[in-house]
Amino acid sequence: MRTFSNNYIPRSEVITLPGELHFEPVALSDAPALTRILNNTCSRSCDYTAGGILLWVQYFGYEQCIVDDTLFIKGLSEDISRRPSFAMPTGNIPLAESVDMIKHYCYMHRLDPLFTAVPEDRLDELLALGPAETTELTDWADYIYLASDLAGLCGKKYSKKRNHVHRFEADNPGCRLVPLDSESLPETIEFFENLGIESDKADPVMAEFEREQVLDVLRNFDDYPFEGAALRDGQNRIVAFTAGEVCGDTLVLHIEKMKHSVSGAGETINNYFARYMLSRHPGITYINREDDSGDPGLRFAKQSYHPAMMLRKYNVLLKENRRS
Repeated sequence: MRTFSNNYIPRSEVITLPGELHFEPVALSDAPALTRILNNTCSRSCDYTAGGILLWVQYFGYEQCIVDDTLFIKGLSEDISRRPSFAMPTGNIPLAESVDMIKHYCYMHRLDPLFTAVPEDRLDELLALGPAETTELTDWADYIYLASDLAGLCGKKYSKKRNHVHRFEADNPGCRLVPLDSESLPETIEFFENLGIESDKADPVMAEFEREQVLDVLRNFDDYPFEGAALRDGQNRIVAFTAGEVCGDTLVLHIEKMKHSVSGAGETINNYFARYMLSRHPGITYINREDDSGDPGLRFAKQSYHPAMMLRKYNVLLKENRRS
């Protein structure tokens, strides 16, 4: 299992790096390469997972360049300005060197060297490289929970969640969790197509975009680096489903949808899937349920599960080599 240190593994040989980075649009076929590199990233951020990139390629205009097993991502900043920006590079090339490559690219293309969604657990690495202007992205912090908490729902603070699960089980004898596979996926697609956008609080543009991306995941599930499951009620009908990926000691949940009119369906899929994934991956310590995007309803729901930590994110604008 990888550990989360801030040290890069030195390259075993000297290579000639390109004079300039060349970016290409991220495609679903890039999933294996993204997963291989990002699985060694020293962060629990959902933005440093293959799914976190693939699900939002079109919305943020992500492009990628891989040099010496180092991933460079270019896109739009995760704030209202939506400026051209970069993720912190990750891979074999030492950070100081890879950041210099981005600064050179920015100089050649008259861009500001802006890094977006820099997670708190990697912020010091970047700030150590020189003066910078830092702005917190207050709506994009990840909610990270102890996997044992979500799987066990033990203690007084989870009494309401346990009651919802028990109510669902009582109302639905024989309910069960089934993996997302060739048998369950067609029915899951039909369920989601009929579900619609139930929340009137979500950003309608982002909500519609996310809906189309989730449908793409379901229709091409085997091409994504995901594991998922659906919840069947007492009449064998799908009432919820979820999908995520394991990265180091963290399960990152990218998708969770349920029929809100079915009492306890959300709490039950959450609890059952945590238990299911812990049985499959005993090394999981944390579950990242991603950000709330500033949605008050999502914020309340995610806070109600008592996160072990909030992983804050920042825009970091390097003050060197800014275009005039």
